[in-house]
Parts: sequence; C-alpha cells; structure tokens
Amino acid sequence: MKKNNFLVLMMLLLLSVVLVACNFGGEEETTDDSGTTTDTDTTTDDSSGGDKELNLVVASEPPSLHPQLATDTTSSTIMSSTHEGLMTLKNGEPVPGVAESYKMSDDQLTYTFTLRDAKWSNGEPVTAEDFAYAWEFALNPANASEYATILYAIKGAEAYNLGTTTSFDEVGVKVIDSKTLEVTLESPTPYFLELTAFKTLYPIHKATAEANPKWYTEADTYVGNGAFVLSQWQHAGSLTLEKNPEYWDADNVKLSTVNIEMVESETTQMTKFESGEIDFLGTNYGKISLDAIERLQSEGSLNIVDYSGIYWYKFNTTDDVMKNANIRKALTLAIDRAGLIKNVTKGEETPALGMVPNGVEGFGDDAGFFKDADYEGAKAALDAGLKELGLSDPSELNLKLSFNTSDAHAVIAQYIQEGWNKNLGINVTLDNSEWQVYLDKLSSLDYQIGRLGWIADYNDAYSFLEMYNSADNGNNDTGWSNEEYTNLLKQSTTETDPAARLALLKKAEEIIIAEFPVAPIYYYTNLYVVKDYVTGMEPDNLGNINLKDVDVTK
Repeated sequence: MKKNNFLVLMMLLLLSVVLVACNFGGEEETTDDSGTTTDTDTTTDDSSGGDKELNLVVASEPPSLHPQLATDTTSSTIMSSTHEGLMTLKNGEPVPGVAESYKMSDDQLTYTFTLRDAKWSNGEPVTAEDFAYAWEFALNPANASEYATILYAIKGAEAYNLGTTTSFDEVGVKVIDSKTLEVTLESPTPYFLELTAFKTLYPIHKATAEANPKWYTEADTYVGNGAFVLSQWQHAGSLTLEKNPEYWDADNVKLSTVNIEMVESETTQMTKFESGEIDFLGTNYGKISLDAIERLQSEGSLNIVDYSGIYWYKFNTTDDVMKNANIRKALTLAIDRAGLIKNVTKGEETPALGMVPNGVEGFGDDAGFFKDADYEGAKAALDAGLKELGLSDPSELNLKLSFNTSDAHAVIAQYIQEGWNKNLGINVTLDNSEWQVYLDKLSSLDYQIGRLGWIADYNDAYSFLEMYNSADNGNNDTGWSNEEYTNLLKQSTTETDPAARLALLKKAEEIIIAEFPVAPIYYYTNLYVVKDYVTGMEPDNLGNINLKDVDVTK
C-alpha cells in the first residue's frame, strides 16, 4: 500500500470526504535507497471497477531484462510479468500459456505446440518464429547465454551451442507455420513442459530485436508478450508495470499498475511494509529483515512455506589456496548450520548436508554426506591441506569471503567468519560488493569464497547438479569439473527408467560433495508477509508469484 498523507479531513460533515495524496516510495532515502519514483493514484473500491495498484520492492537493479541473457532472480521476477512462454506455471504445475494446446508423440520425443491468438505489447502477433528466433539466440555461442544448457534437452541443441554444428536447421526446433512449433528432444524429458515456462525459452519479438539489439535496456523500446507492459524504468530507482491491453487473457488480469521500487536494505524494506508503502515483502519481492522474524512470528503475520532452493558458498578452485580439496573440506565441515539457523536466519530452514533439497522427489531420505559442525573432521582436513600447501599453521591462511550487499548476507558471513576463526584459527576478511559487481566477480573467478543462492529452475535434482557439468557452464563459477560427474549427468538425460536415472543423479551428487567445490549451508524456506487486502500472492515451491492472478480489494 502506498504511503498515505491526509490532505483534507472534514470532521463535521455527515458524510466524511477524504482526499488522499499518494506518494509511492515515500521521501528520498539517501543511505539505503538507490532512487524513488512519484506517482499519484485515486483510491478505488473493488466494486467500482477502477484502477488497482500493487506496490512492491526488489533489492536491486535487474542486471538484464533479456530473457536469454538474464541469470538472476530479480530479472527473472520482472520478466515473469512482461513475458510468457509456451506454457506457464500455476501452483508449480505447467499450464497453457502462449500455446493453446500441444501434442506429444508416443515415444515422448516430439512436441507439437499450437499457438493461440496472442499478441506482443506492440499489437503484432506472437508467432512460432519468435520462439525459434529466441531459442537460436540462446544457443548461438556468439551470444554467450549462460543458460543455453537448459535447452540441451532439445535434439542437436548442445552440438549447436558448442559449435560442433553450425546450422540451427540441425536443432530439433521446426516452425511448421506461424501458429505451429514442433520440438524434438534428444530423449524423453519428464520436465520439458516446465522448461517451456522458463525465461530462457520465452519468445523474443524478432523484428524489434533485429532493428535494435539493445531493445531490452529501456522501457520505451521494451516489447513483451506478458500480462504487463514495462511502462517506466528509472534505472537504479524503480520500475512500473502496467496491464497489457494486448495480452490474450487481459480480461482476467485484475491489476492495472504494479509499482516496483529498488531498495537494497532489508531493514528499509521492512520499514516500508510496516508503514504501508508496499503491500508484500518476501522472496522474490524483497526480503524480511532477520531482526523482524521472531516478532512477526509472535504476531502471527509471518508466512513460512516450502522453497526448492539452497544457500551455499562457492569456492574458486582455480585460486592458489582454494584449489586444495582438503582446505575446501575443512571450511565446509566447520560450518555450524544448525546454530546459524537457530541464532541468525530463524526461518525454519534445514541444514544442507547435500546438494539437492529434501523436497525434490527421490531425495527426501538423504541423511547427508557429512556431519554438521564436524570440527574434528574439519581440523584433520585442515592439517592435511596445510601440509599440502607447505604451511605450518592455520594463521598463515588469509582468506577472503565475498558476498553481495545485503544485511542478511553480511550477518551470515560474520557468523561463519567467526566460526572459522574460532574453530580453525583461520583469518578471514569480508568482501562486500553491489549485486552486478558481485556477479561479475564470480563469473570472472575474481574471488576465493563467495555466497550464492540457487532456486530450482524446475523441481528436479538435475536443476541443482547441471550447472557444475563443466567448468565452462555459465552458472558454475567455481572452475571445478569432473569427467565422471559430467558423464553421469549426461547418462541421466537419456535414461528413461526413473529409478535408474535417480541412481545416476545420486551418484553424481556423491562425487561433487566428495570434492567440495561448494559448501552447502541450508535449504531455503520462503518467508513472506502480505497485506490483508491483497490476494493471489502465495508463492509456489519455486518462489513463483504470477501477478496476473493478484488482486487488491480496498
């Protein structure tokens, strides 16, 4: 809800009239906010059919609003409203989006999608060619799309992306006509329909992209096919989404405007929610500050739901110190996950003792590959690592732990830093960077230890393991690779027996855990608060919230 300043209040009239001036974003925040936007609105009643506004926050500027180039949650969150794939997700399950219907061949290798009469925000029809164009862009190695591998389920996609073949005609994507798209897979892929709802498989308006390669960088050139249009983009300040009148299901979109302010500080985000300036707070629209969790729980306003994701620390295995597996093992074993959850995060998370959350089918009985807070094991590994590095004392190790600017990430880092110093005698300095700068550090391997969260792109173990299939994978960021691990993942993509496929994935998980290129810390829960006049903002287990389904009644 926007911040309300009452301008006129006439107390002595039989019928009171209240004029409300709405200032979204409040006064300029010189320390925590990167920018503000001012908007005037008239309060409406649900029965009047008037405009309905929703006010939200995100933590930072979206690094990229190009569906095939974006890798982060913030960008994905915005694009889930401005774009739509062949399918979309409802309560975590794929349902028809741009595709009105589809047929699957008996061998489960070929999908034929029939497109509905959908339009782009500029009024032009969404065509099968727009999808093929976008997918070719993602797979073209010249474009360096970090999520290109998610298309590898498609026949010939990997070969084209790696440059083994040079013609997209050899990829299993065929435009039959403007309303029909045929997709052939390498092998049966049970989660393929979920993939078609993912951002990398969104369409691009071909004519716009060809005319202006930077079409996705400004609101006035942005063309989407989703329920909302990107109408304003104040860089480093705010975004405004407006209902897309060209959207095929516009009649069922209840919101007219969504105001999204960029606010880095979780404390400031919390203040804005409690003052009524925003209507929802929680992943993926901001984050509840750690110091407010217990109070919100006691008030009964905190919602905690399952979330298919993991918080982990990555190790740069190309670094002179972090290339040592025993050092990585020591650091991983010496993290007190249960203590961190109890004393810091307080969100009912589960200690992560593996790579795949327990909520993923087939992994619920995983007791973990190592013990939490195993200080004896950590010291033994540390001693071995020091010897291999030619060092005699832990104090000779000076490590840097990097994270992006965030109150929560800073507190978590401090807790782990203190634990490593106390229990291992290692000196650790903290390194804080703005989000985009931080992502650049990780991708260029300009770090030693770095934090990152990973939310499943689709609810399957492969989504947590695939990024490490090669050191060249854009989401790897560790420099680590293992040939056996890679081969097991490849086998899993062609294995049609579910039990055999599960065994391959579990074996792969064992291998990566044994070498510790990452330190799993905890499996996420999703914490959020929402105003009582807002409905339809319950996130699914992937954290998705479809603003198309949201309503404001006040």
